[in-house]
Amino acid sequence: MTDISARRLARLDANRDLLVRTLRGIEKEGLRVDGQGRLARTPHPAALGSALTNEHITTDYSEALLELITGTHADVAGLMGELQDIHRFVGANLGDELIWNQSMPAALPDEAEIPIAWYGTSNTGMLKHVYRRGLAHRYGKTMQCIAGVHYNFSLDDRLWSLLEQPGASEQDRRSAGYIGLIRNFTRYSWLLMYLFGAAPALSRDFLRGRDHPLQSLDSDTLYLPHATSLRMGDLGYHNPAQSQLKPCYNDLSTFLQRLYSAVTMPWPAYEAIGTRRDGEWLQLNTNILQIENEYYSSIRPKRATGRCERPITALAERGVQYVEVRCLDIDPYEPAGIAAETARFVDAFLLFCAASDSPYFDEAGFCSNSAGNFNRVVNEGRRPGLALLRDGVSVPLAQWGKELLDRIAPYAELLDAAYGGQAYRQAVRAQAGKMDEPDATPSARLLADIRRSGASFREYTLAQSRAHAQALLATPLPAAKTAAYQETARASLAEQAAIEAADSIDFDAYVLRYHQALKPPVTPVPGV
Repeated sequence: MTDISARRLARLDANRDLLVRTLRGIEKEGLRVDGQGRLARTPHPAALGSALTNEHITTDYSEALLELITGTHADVAGLMGELQDIHRFVGANLGDELIWNQSMPAALPDEAEIPIAWYGTSNTGMLKHVYRRGLAHRYGKTMQCIAGVHYNFSLDDRLWSLLEQPGASEQDRRSAGYIGLIRNFTRYSWLLMYLFGAAPALSRDFLRGRDHPLQSLDSDTLYLPHATSLRMGDLGYHNPAQSQLKPCYNDLSTFLQRLYSAVTMPWPAYEAIGTRRDGEWLQLNTNILQIENEYYSSIRPKRATGRCERPITALAERGVQYVEVRCLDIDPYEPAGIAAETARFVDAFLLFCAASDSPYFDEAGFCSNSAGNFNRVVNEGRRPGLALLRDGVSVPLAQWGKELLDRIAPYAELLDAAYGGQAYRQAVRAQAGKMDEPDATPSARLLADIRRSGASFREYTLAQSRAHAQALLATPLPAAKTAAYQETARASLAEQAAIEAADSIDFDAYVLRYHQALKPPVTPVPGV
């Protein structure tokens, strides 16, 4: 540990009362499937409320891709309790359908028959829908059916001064601190993929006949023998236009400039598609990104936005509020898709990233070594003897991983001292065995269990999803909680109707106004 890191750790220890003000929240995706594991073709269930306005239950890309959203919590127990409660309410209102408990999709119909999420006829709802039409044209519908767990994390604002972040104001120090956290996350996030990646296999139909490097496990199942998360590799969220984006994580201003360039710079392939055909909208624009959220990344700086406010504008004006970790796979062994132990490890990992030295990247503000390490672990993280690049020097993954766990451990101890108990230390200790035994990782366990069961990827995941649904429903929600979720659903439907009734301009004018709301954070830099 460097002198700087030791000094910061001591300051955190002296201010444990601020650590218990740490907030975390989860957005967990999951496909609705029928009893045979096929993508549900039914509309978003009315009992779940409006996908446009229900703050806890919405949809992502497809009408069948549920997104379950917790509030923010000051402890992991409360976070997991709410996530399980939302699952119980949803499960009780799905009829014969299930939530597919795996990141890689269920049995999908032909591309044209995958339903895009519908949010009603309001301008706000149509904007969300047309954006998804654009995703279909740009990336294909199949890729958009991949699911994951997003983990939102924030520290008390007063901690950034204790962590010696630069800036003339609290907002500046907070933004600098989160951007520094993101740099360290970029350096070390390969560790999360090794420890928690749980998508080493997929159904053959997912590839739609594309060329691939995968091996056959059975007639339905394809896999890579040492992969941790095919979801996060080239078979998942990958696109030529985005592959050339090099976000700068050295400072918020340059990051926003490059993001602004991406959402305003035309891309030839998207210009060829156009925005409308026969009077129907195909995509919101022909730029590299239609909107900021289209940028696929493992972590994002975030700021809550008002209605019609653009994320770039919100971040430029009010700074970073929290970070969103986006690389966690759904845990196929957990009914709610993530374990409390995983959440606690992520807390300790992110605190380590925030408090540790975080040197700037190269002149471009991007670390190619980190991207290479991440991709290597995604595709072959469990390969015996695998080495990664650390400051340009080859280092065995197992050695570096153990060193990182040793560096994270003091932050777990600090969180235990703040919250009481030993749950954070246990969460970090539980990962040590995975460094010595790759077969203990979720990705290895899943492949072994599929082989042992004699079932295909699809059959195995369907059985797991059914068992998880039964486990959750075996402990039904208390009547008061059920009534509260029902009331939220009813109120969300009424709110959607009110939004639709209040529209005073047509959709074309609304899209124009939405684009005009985007203001350059500073003078945009040429290129991206």
